[in-house]
Amino acid sequence: MKAMQYLLPAAVFLLMISVGMSLRLTGLIANWRSMTRYMWLSLVIATFIVPPGLALLMANLFRLPLGETAGLFLVGVAPGAPLLTRNLARRGFDMHLAASYQVWAALMVPIMIPLLVMAGGKLYGRDIWIPPLPLLKQIIEKQFLPLAVGMVIGWIAPKISQRSQPILNVAGNVVLTVMIVAVLFKMRSELESVSPLAAVAALLLAVGSIAAMRLFPFKTASIRETFAICNANRHVGLALLISGQFLHARHALPVVACYAIAAPLTMFAYIKLGPARKRVVSAESANS
Repeated sequence: MKAMQYLLPAAVFLLMISVGMSLRLTGLIANWRSMTRYMWLSLVIATFIVPPGLALLMANLFRLPLGETAGLFLVGVAPGAPLLTRNLARRGFDMHLAASYQVWAALMVPIMIPLLVMAGGKLYGRDIWIPPLPLLKQIIEKQFLPLAVGMVIGWIAPKISQRSQPILNVAGNVVLTVMIVAVLFKMRSELESVSPLAAVAALLLAVGSIAAMRLFPFKTASIRETFAICNANRHVGLALLISGQFLHARHALPVVACYAIAAPLTMFAYIKLGPARKRVVSAESANS
């Protein structure tokens, strides 16, 4: 499995370069400046407060073991996975706004995750502190660096970036999907030991993450739906890193894997059946 240690970061690196190629600093700042204080507050609540709170609520309702509770909670505190594809733009989602959200979430991670994990630990009588600097290092290496590389390539060679961006996107998503499937296959014995209620909790967390964004009245339906799909796209890789490196919660792994399965299924269903799909169908009908 040593190959996965290199292929998985490489896939994420390619995806972040692809995102950076379509992202302009002026557009990033414009997206941020268009946000009102109420919208920023709504984003913080829906991204960092509701999902971990929902995870703890379901863990208590379903009486999940402590390890599974930790895994579900860590998924709830870790937003901003690089799994969105350009195809979402055809479904009524704003990919530039999604990229801006991902950068914002990454900037917030070293601040919010230590505070949230510390608060969650206090609820269970444990003193847990995650130093912000290791998280910041991970964010810089895995997200900001490739994002900056992509932005530079897009600025210096826009024609090359237009041709290569779809290739990088497809390659990154294929490698990432293969790696996730391989990890799940390796973990099949651990997954068999997971309570069915833990899998249900993971699915409800994905659904709840989407619903959390839809509770707030953003300026347009496109903005609300883009944030909703982004919020379900929790960073399972970061959750695994925290569980292994800082909490040593080995039993958290299967629940995080359950979310890795549940989230794409939930996002796919939302894309196919949600309001964005209805809007695309209406637009196609109007143009025909």
